Amino acid sequence: MITSLLGKKIGMTQVYDAHNVLVPVTVVEAGPCAVLQVKTAATDGYNAVQIGFAKKKTKNTASGELGHAKKAGLESAPRVLGEVRLESAPTLKVGDVITVDAAFKEGQFIDVSGVTKGKGFQGVVRRFKVAGGPAAHGSMFHRRIGSIGMRQTPGRSWKNQSMPGHMGTLSSTVQNLRVVKIIADKNLLLIRGAVPGANGDDVVVRTAIKGQPKIVVPKAEAKPGKEAKPAAKPAAPAKK
Repeated sequence: MITSLLGKKIGMTQVYDAHNVLVPVTVVEAGPCAVLQVKTAATDGYNAVQIGFAKKKTKNTASGELGHAKKAGLESAPRVLGEVRLESAPTLKVGDVITVDAAFKEGQFIDVSGVTKGKGFQGVVRRFKVAGGPAAHGSMFHRRIGSIGMRQTPGRSWKNQSMPGHMGTLSSTVQNLRVVKIIADKNLLLIRGAVPGANGDDVVVRTAIKGQPKIVVPKAEAKPGKEAKPAAKPAAPAKK
């Protein structure tokens, strides 16, 4: 089953959970996502499904995009396209629609990917949390970076040196966020915690890779293909 959906960040709010605890959540509109193309290992070399989210204006749509969408039975082309890799051959068909309640469930952990907010050109104090210089009068060195190299060894500036520059607008993934609630009729996910990006930005929601509970195998059961080791022999009694 597909475990990823395209969506849009709506904003943040807070809700009460089952234990009457106030939980800060991010509201994400996830899906519905239509299947536009199905790829298999036999035809394309790998298994994947191409999905689309939201609608694109017809005047801004190329004829190729519109024809690709009509093959899936859509009246307009999707605004966002994405591809989801699968381990086995997909069971979905072109034209199927994936909803939020079919891909996720309440209480599970998910990963959300997006683009962080752009902060423009910033100095090193805000960009890299550099301490800066003395704040007293006459120092002439308040929010500057300081020395970045010497005339002797190494005689140059190191690579990846913290410098002023553009901040933000980077791809980011927040892992192991918990789904607090699913509002299926509005295609909304209430996710505990913060999600990268500004309100209205596109995001990708997928099942968490690292946060799923591990399956513990009881010690009494031996793994297939391996024989259980014999018990250790009791130690011989000490000689008098």
